[in-house]
Amino acid sequence: MEQYLVAFITGLTTGGLSCMAVQGGLLASSLAYQIEQDMLTAGNKKSKRVTRPKTALPIVLFLLAKLVAYTFLGLLLGLLGSVLTLNATLRAILLIAIGVFMVGNALRMFNVHPFFRIFAIEPPKFVTRYIRRTAKTNTDWFTPLFLGALTVLIPCGVTQAMMAVALATGDPLQGAALMFAFVLGTSPVFFLVAYLTTQIGARLEKWFMRFVAVVVLVLGLVSMNSGLNLMGSPLAFPSLTAAAQDAPATAFVPDTTDGTLVLNAENYGYSPSRLNAPAGVPLTLNVVTENTYSCSRAFLIPALGVEVILPETGVVPISIPAQPAGTVIPFTCSMGMYTGEIVFGD
Repeated sequence: MEQYLVAFITGLTTGGLSCMAVQGGLLASSLAYQIEQDMLTAGNKKSKRVTRPKTALPIVLFLLAKLVAYTFLGLLLGLLGSVLTLNATLRAILLIAIGVFMVGNALRMFNVHPFFRIFAIEPPKFVTRYIRRTAKTNTDWFTPLFLGALTVLIPCGVTQAMMAVALATGDPLQGAALMFAFVLGTSPVFFLVAYLTTQIGARLEKWFMRFVAVVVLVLGLVSMNSGLNLMGSPLAFPSLTAAAQDAPATAFVPDTTDGTLVLNAENYGYSPSRLNAPAGVPLTLNVVTENTYSCSRAFLIPALGVEVILPETGVVPISIPAQPAGTVIPFTCSMGMYTGEIVFGD
């Protein structure tokens, strides 16, 4: 029982904030359709009074679908083990695809072109007709349920650490209970942030949809950039800015004299974000954590195929093969949020 309580508290604190940063875009997207429907309905009424968006139920449906999806994932992890682990490349593709969806959805809300209507997620027409005939309200339930379940494909770093614990249980019921407790703990943060944001925005009905569209657009671009980071792509924002800011060549000073590099994985990223390494010799990268709970614990070096879950506190050595001068090897957390690089020189 103690491990479930710890999982719940982890979700309620660091897990909720970390996951909100990664999955908040899907939640914003799930609310967008409902808000549009509410405002459209209010506009069609003879009364000029605008009804406050009915956002509480869509948020609850989103969180319920997320809870069910992760509980089922925990069951499968306990049953089948590492077979279900998503590799970095697949996660990157999913992040980019979800980012494209959110950007397209934002452009649809801006009415940029009729083409972007394809990004509106709606239930099948026969289901829509049935709802219209029987429902007393126009609350959309399909979109938040679908997107809530979709969050299982983009777990944040803290969630991945909890998935590793569920995997280690070797028991489907324990794995399911562990993930249930953790995701239940993250739910209050998701609900409060989303609900308070929409209620504050409801006072500015005229501009609120534009605000939602901007948020979805920005989070979509962030998701796409995270996917590019996971792939180690030169098109990722950190790589582009580093290339644009390259200073004139100066004396290269390695950060090691004994073949060992030290990288601190902290709650808000990696320090230092750039490591200078000597070319032509194998190295050891010691990744150090101390009370670290964020996404930085899920550490990747895409170019070397390195993917490890770091302990909350400890040191994990990683072997780096000899590299030619001029090589730059990016590293990142598993969601592409925190990044850095190892630069090899003479």
